[in-house]
Amino acid sequence: MQGIPVNIAVGSHVWLPDPKLCWIHGVVVSINGDKVDIQTGDEEVVTANLSKIHPKDAEAPTGGVDDMTKLSYLHEPGVLHNLSTRYEVNEIYTYSGNILIAVNPFQRLPELYDVDMMERYKGVPFGELGPHVFAIADAAYRAMINEGKSNSILVSGESGAGKTETTKMLMLYLAYLGGHAATEGRPVEQKVLESNPVLEAFGNAKTVRNNNSSRFGKFVEIQFNRSGKISGAAIRTYLLERSRVCQISESERNYHCFYLLCAAPPEEIEKYKLGSPKSFHYLNQSSCYELVGVDESNDYLATRRAMDIVGISVKEQEAIFRVVAAILHLGNVDFAKGDEETSVLKDDDSKFHLNTTAELLMCDPHALEDALLRRMMITPEEVIKRSLDPLGAAISRDGLAKTIYSRLFNWLVEKINVSIGQDPNSKSLIGVLDIYGFESFKTNSFEQFCINFTNEKLQQHFNQKVFKMEQEEYTKDDIAWSYVEFIDNQDVLDLIEKKPGGIIALLDEACMFPKSTAETFAQKLYQTFKDHKRFIKPKLARSEFTVVHYAGEVQYQSEQFLDKNKDYVVAEHQDLLSSSKCSFVAGLFPPSSEDSAKSSKFSSIGSRFKIQLQQLMETLNSTEPHYIRCVKPNTLLQPFIFENNNVLQQLRSGGVLEAIRIKCAGYPTRRTFDEFLIRFARLAPEILDGRNSYEEKVACKWILEKVGLTGYQIGNTKVFLRAGHMAELDTLRAGILGDSAKVIQKKVRSHICRRHFLGLRRASVQVQTVWRGELARKVYKDMKKEASAVKIQKNLRRQVARKAYTEVRSSAVILQTGMRTMASRYDYNYKRKSKAATTIQAYWRGHKGFTYHRRLITASIFSQSLWRGQSLQSMDEKKKSALHIDENKDTDEANQQHHFVRRSSISAHDGKTMESLEEEVEHLKALLQEERERADDLEIKYAESLEISEQRRKDLEEAERTVNQLSDYSNRHDSDPSIQDYMCREHHTGPKSLSSREMAQHFSSMSDQFLQMKTSLHSPSNSTFTSGLILREETDDDPISDDNSDDVLSGDFDTTFPVPAATFPSLSSMVEDISEVTGSENSKCNKKGAFDDYF
Repeated sequence: MQGIPVNIAVGSHVWLPDPKLCWIHGVVVSINGDKVDIQTGDEEVVTANLSKIHPKDAEAPTGGVDDMTKLSYLHEPGVLHNLSTRYEVNEIYTYSGNILIAVNPFQRLPELYDVDMMERYKGVPFGELGPHVFAIADAAYRAMINEGKSNSILVSGESGAGKTETTKMLMLYLAYLGGHAATEGRPVEQKVLESNPVLEAFGNAKTVRNNNSSRFGKFVEIQFNRSGKISGAAIRTYLLERSRVCQISESERNYHCFYLLCAAPPEEIEKYKLGSPKSFHYLNQSSCYELVGVDESNDYLATRRAMDIVGISVKEQEAIFRVVAAILHLGNVDFAKGDEETSVLKDDDSKFHLNTTAELLMCDPHALEDALLRRMMITPEEVIKRSLDPLGAAISRDGLAKTIYSRLFNWLVEKINVSIGQDPNSKSLIGVLDIYGFESFKTNSFEQFCINFTNEKLQQHFNQKVFKMEQEEYTKDDIAWSYVEFIDNQDVLDLIEKKPGGIIALLDEACMFPKSTAETFAQKLYQTFKDHKRFIKPKLARSEFTVVHYAGEVQYQSEQFLDKNKDYVVAEHQDLLSSSKCSFVAGLFPPSSEDSAKSSKFSSIGSRFKIQLQQLMETLNSTEPHYIRCVKPNTLLQPFIFENNNVLQQLRSGGVLEAIRIKCAGYPTRRTFDEFLIRFARLAPEILDGRNSYEEKVACKWILEKVGLTGYQIGNTKVFLRAGHMAELDTLRAGILGDSAKVIQKKVRSHICRRHFLGLRRASVQVQTVWRGELARKVYKDMKKEASAVKIQKNLRRQVARKAYTEVRSSAVILQTGMRTMASRYDYNYKRKSKAATTIQAYWRGHKGFTYHRRLITASIFSQSLWRGQSLQSMDEKKKSALHIDENKDTDEANQQHHFVRRSSISAHDGKTMESLEEEVEHLKALLQEERERADDLEIKYAESLEISEQRRKDLEEAERTVNQLSDYSNRHDSDPSIQDYMCREHHTGPKSLSSREMAQHFSSMSDQFLQMKTSLHSPSNSTFTSGLILREETDDDPISDDNSDDVLSGDFDTTFPVPAATFPSLSSMVEDISEVTGSENSKCNKKGAFDDYF
C-alpha cells in the first residue's frame, strides 16, 4: 500500500517503514524534494522516500478506537498501531466497519464470556456497545428475527488464531438466545455444544502453530423456528486432513483420539492391546507425545461423556475406539522383501499387530494379509493377482488406514447430525463457518493448496460483500458514486478450478494415468500456465510451482499431490471390511451397487472438494454474511506479545487490508457533521461567531469550499472525504493552530517572562532580606555564644577554683577546729584536773595538818594525863583493859584503811583523856568514810578520763587519715593555680615557685606530727592519769614533815596526783600557722564539735 505523498510538512507526525517493526513513528525534520528526513522515537534521524510514508494522527486516543473506520487516517500502519494499542490493555476485539477482528489473548478471560456479558449484549443495537463476538452473534440473530432471512458468520484465520474458541462462543451465545428448557431428553442446543469435544477429539491435532488446530473445515447450520428457538442443527465438514493419520512432522502430533485412547483406563488398554504412544509407528514419527497442561486421561472420559450426550450408544463407542486401536496396530505392520518381487510380513511383531488388527476389525487375518500384499487385475481374458513390493504394501497399508479413519470421521458427523435432528419446517438459520485460514509453510502440499483455494473463494465473497456494503453506505447518504475498482481474484480461481485446463483438472487427469509422476504433473503445469501472471515456475525446480494468491506467493511441492488426490477404495479393502463380522465396521464400508468387478474405482478428492466448496458458497450467498477475522499476535503462543510482521501478514491474508483498500478507493474518511465541525471549524472562524447561525451541513460545505478542497461529497448525515483530504485539512488546521499557538505562545511567554522576572526580583529581595537577617542572627548568635562561653568559662573556672579553695579551706578549718578543740579540751582537762588535784592536796594537807595538830594536842593531853593520872591508877583494871582493847582495835582499823594513823599508847589513868580519845576515834571513823567516798569518786573520774583518752586517740587517727587525703588531693591538683597560690602564701613564695613535691613534703610533716601525737597518746608515760592514786612515802622535802615528828608520823604516806603531760609544741605551732592563713574567717566557724562533725 503506497503512502500519501501530499500534505506532509516539517513537524508532521508520520509512519515510516521499518524492517523489524514494519512501521515506526517519527517526526519530519526536513523535506528535500522526494526525500524526507525523519527523527524517530530513539532520536535517530533517517531518510525516507516521500511516497513510502504515511501521516499519523497525533490526536488519536491513547487507548485506540474501537472501530477502524473512526481512524482519521485509514491505512496499514494506522490499523496495525490501533490493534497493538488495544491489545496492550486486553481489548482483543476491534471493529472494521461490520467486520470483527479478534486477537487471540492466549489466556483465559472468563469475565468476557459469562452470563452477565451475554445479558448486556442481548438486544442491543450493533455498535452501541464495545466490540465483542456476542455483538456479531446478536446482530445476526436480530437480523434473522426481524427480516426473516438466514444469516451466516464466517470465522477465519490461520492455525492458532482462536477460530475454534470463537466458534464455541458464537454457538454458546446463540444457544443462550434461542435455547429453551428441555422437557424430555436433552435440548438441541446442548447437543450442538457437546458435539464440539467429539469433533475436536477426532478432527483436531497439534501443529507447529497451534496445540489444538482443526484439521477440517466445519459449517454448523443452526435452525430456528418462528419463535426464535433452536429447532434443529446440521454440521457440514470439509477436507479432513487424511494424510496426518499416516504421516506427521516433527513437533506435531496425530489426531487427539489416538493419544486419548492410549491414556484410557487400564482395562481399556488391556482390551485393545495398547501401550505407550512411543510404541506405535503412526505416533512415534514425532517426539511430541504430550501437551503441556492437558490431562488426556480426563479428556478421554470427557469425550465419552460428550458421546453420550450427542446420542452415541456405549456399543457404538466401543466399536469406534476399537477401530481407532486397529488403525494404530495396522501402522505397526511392516513388510520385507520376499521371493522375486513379492513382499512378506517382516517379523513376528508385525504378525502380532496384523492379527490384532484383524481381531479388532473382526475380519480374517489371512484375508487382511492378502489384501495388503496383493492386487487383482481384471482383463477381458482373466483375473490376474499381482504381488506388491514392500513399498507398495506399505502404501496399501497407509491407504487402508486413511480410508478407515476418514470413513469413521464421516460416520461421526452423520451420527451427530442424526442425533441432533434437523427441522424440515425451519425457514431461517444461522450458519457458523469455522474454516482454516490462508497457509504458507516451508513445505506446502496438497492440503495447503486446497485450503488456500478455499480462502480464495471466501476472499472473493468477502470483497464482493465489502464492496456491496460500501455501495449501501453511499446510497444511504445519497452520494453520487462511480464504480470502485478492486482487486478481483477471479483469475486465480480460474487458474485453480477452471474446466478444462485448471490445476485441479490437470491433477485429476494425471491421477488417471498409472505412470504419471509428480515431475510429469509439474511439467504439464509449466507448459499450460507459462504465460499466466498468477503462475510462477521456480528456478531449477522440477516438481515445485508457485501460485500468486491474494495474500502472497505460495510455493507448492507436488511430490504427494497425486497420492493425496486419489480417493478411491481398493476393491480388496472394500471386500475385506464389508464382510467384517462387526456390524459397525461393515457399515463403514457398504457394498458397491455396481457389478462385482474387481477393478479400482477412481475418485478425486480435489474434484469432490471443489463441489463441496461450491455448495458452501451457494449457501453463503443465500445468507447475510458477518465476518470475524481471528489474528494470532505471536508465534510463541504467549500473552502480551504483539509481533507486527506476523499480525500484518495475517491482516493481508484475512482480507482486512483489502477491505481497507476498497474503502480508500472510494471515500475512506467519513465524519458526521458534528464531528467534522468540532475538528475543522477553526478553518472558517466566522462560523464560530455567535451572531451568525449556520446549519451543520451548510457550515461543513462552507469550510470545504473555503479551503478549496475538491472531490468530496456531502451526504445526508456525513461528510465523505477522499484519500488525502483528511491529511490536507489537518495540515491547514495545524497551520492555523500553529499560527495561533505562536501568537499565544508569544504573549504567554512574554507574560511568563515578565512574571518570572518580577517573581525573581521579589524572590531575590526576599532571599537577600532573609539571608541578611539570617547572617545578622548568625553573627549575633556567634557573639552571644562567645560571650556565653566566656562567661561560662569564667564562672566554671571560678567555680572550680572556689570549689578547690573551699575544699582546702574547709579541710584546714576542720583541722584547725579539731586541733584547737583538742588542745583546748586538753588544757581545760589539764587545768580542771590540776585544780582538782590541788584542791584534793589542799584538803588532804589541811586534814593532815589538822590531824597532826589534834594528835599533838592529844599527845600533849596524854602526856599531861600520864603525869596527872598517876593518881588514878587505882581505877578499875577492867575498865582500862576494855578501853585499851577498843582503842587498839580502832587504831588498827584506821591504820589498815588509810595507812597514816600511827599507833600510840594512851594512858588509862586519865579519864578525860579516854573520853577525848573516844571522840577522836569517832571523828576518825567519819573521816575514813568520807575518804572512801572520795576514792570512789576518783575511780569514776578515772574511768571517764580513760574513755575520753580513747576517744581522742580515735580522733587523732581520723585526723591522720584526713591529712593523708589532703596529701593525695595535693598530688592530684598540683596543677591547680588556686591551691598553688595558697601554698605559696603559706610559705611566702612566688606564684610558681612551690612545686607539688614541696606541697607533699608539707603535708608529710603534718602527718608526722599527728603520728607523734598518736605515739604520745599510746605511751604509758604520757597518760593523762595513772591507773590509780600514786602512794609515795613522805620525804624530808615534804612541807608537812617535821624533824620533830614522832614515830607515829614516820609511817604515814602522802597521796599525790601526777602532773599532766605537756602539750606538743610542734602541733600547736602547726595549728597556729594554719590559723594565720585562714585569718579572721576562723572566728565565724562553729568550733564546738566541728572536729567531730567533720570526721
